[in-house]
Amino acid sequence: MAEDRIARASIFLASGTIVSRLLGFLKAIVLAATIGVVGSASADAFAVANGLPNTVYVIVAGGVLSAVLVPQIVRAAAHADGGSAYINKLVTLALVVIGGATVVATAAAPLLAWIYGGSLPPDTLSLATAFAFWCLPQIFFYGLYTLLGEVLNARRSFGPFTWVPVLNNVVALAGLVAFGLLFGFDPDGTRTADQWTPGMVALLAGSATLGIVVQAVVLFWFWRRIGLRYRPDFQWRGVGLRSTGRMAGWTFGMLLLTTFAGIVQTRVASAASGDDASIAAIENAWLIFMLPHSVITVSIATAYFTRMSEHARDDALDRVRDDLSAAVRGIGLILLLASAVLIVVAYPFAAVFQPGNLANASALGNVIIAFAIGLLPFSVLFVVQRTFYALGDTRTPFLFTLVQVVVFTALALTSMLLPLQWLAVGVALSTTVAGTVQLIVAVTLLRRRLGTLDGRRVVASLGRDVVGVVLPVAAGVAVVWSLGAFTEGGFAIADRLGAILAMALAGLVMATLYFGILWLLRSPELRGFAAPVLARLRRR
Repeated sequence: MAEDRIARASIFLASGTIVSRLLGFLKAIVLAATIGVVGSASADAFAVANGLPNTVYVIVAGGVLSAVLVPQIVRAAAHADGGSAYINKLVTLALVVIGGATVVATAAAPLLAWIYGGSLPPDTLSLATAFAFWCLPQIFFYGLYTLLGEVLNARRSFGPFTWVPVLNNVVALAGLVAFGLLFGFDPDGTRTADQWTPGMVALLAGSATLGIVVQAVVLFWFWRRIGLRYRPDFQWRGVGLRSTGRMAGWTFGMLLLTTFAGIVQTRVASAASGDDASIAAIENAWLIFMLPHSVITVSIATAYFTRMSEHARDDALDRVRDDLSAAVRGIGLILLLASAVLIVVAYPFAAVFQPGNLANASALGNVIIAFAIGLLPFSVLFVVQRTFYALGDTRTPFLFTLVQVVVFTALALTSMLLPLQWLAVGVALSTTVAGTVQLIVAVTLLRRRLGTLDGRRVVASLGRDVVGVVLPVAAGVAVVWSLGAFTEGGFAIADRLGAILAMALAGLVMATLYFGILWLLRSPELRGFAAPVLARLRRR
């Protein structure tokens, strides 16, 4: 019964993630119709400004809350009062810190916009700064959402934290539609930076911030439903700041490294702003790239992470190794297909954002392809990194992240030698290569820690998956080619409906062939996934 409850909760959480991601895609599509993507100064300025709050929040508190404070909240929930007094102290302290950071960051909006977008043309940078003043208050509400949501999770109220982002997307969508109706849609991004009025800036960026506000504040209602009442408590003795600081040090350092890499990426890509694929194109391509990772990798890795942590606690390293092997083989089975599908349908996928223009579809599509090549290494790295966390090691992930940042920075700066139309592709490829190098270093270090990594079985499984994907890739390319994905005015890129139908058909053909071939090859991983489904069908 307990396993059934966990399974139902997992399905409910996954469904919330899927719905939220789908609405996020819809929001990105409407945003593209409103201010464009490729060659749009407006889109690049908004991408810089709307990315700043999340970046600052992650530096100030995100990693600490996720890696350190959340376990303390879980332990406090076992106190006689349910941890209410401790939680009130902790939430008050965190909100004071995050609130102060929000005020400072908002006041420093021009400096932050320059740090990330200093290579943008002056008019575009000024627009990014105007957007930033409206977007940076999101920092406080990101923190509030995380704090309230993690307390709910500690009380086993899992649904709200996963589902309330749906409200955020709905509010932001409403703001985009209102903007388009009042000021006009601009799918080609022809609106120049100096054509923006204060009212236009306020509506576009303000509605994005309002969505984050709603996402956070509505969680107070769920607190009341489970019997919690927040009362500010400024008596912070006993919260455990000293031990928390020691635990969070390496995590904080890793966040600083990734933030530096983000600055390099934005600075390099901004050189193509207003003419070719630039910051907004990279942001949209990354959104597409992260969909299979978020839905598939995170779900599988999270399921194994709990068990892996228990085995590490008991010093059962052989079982940790088995968990790692099983997770990587399961992820490889699905993510190799997902990567192949993204590469094959990249141009139609890009046309969903900017239909009817082969040049724009190819510009964005090539960035998607450059990211998609690295999907499997990126996802395997996610599992390897969490294996170190299960072993209580945050120092080693800092070290291999440092390697990744050095490699990425060198490659990204080198990509500035490319023609402007290939600059964003060069940045995306730099991310892929650096992530692959990071994975190699991480696996080498983990092998030293665990002795062996069940390498033969993992390599055999991934090799079987590679064999299984060859014919599906050829078939998928034939489908999108026949539907005009590479031809000006072709069905697969002429409009959104044609693009979606082309993607669906190619994906269906590729998935059918892939799983059919692996079934004939007697893939243990595929049969392991299929066994519960087949057993239930037989019972029916």
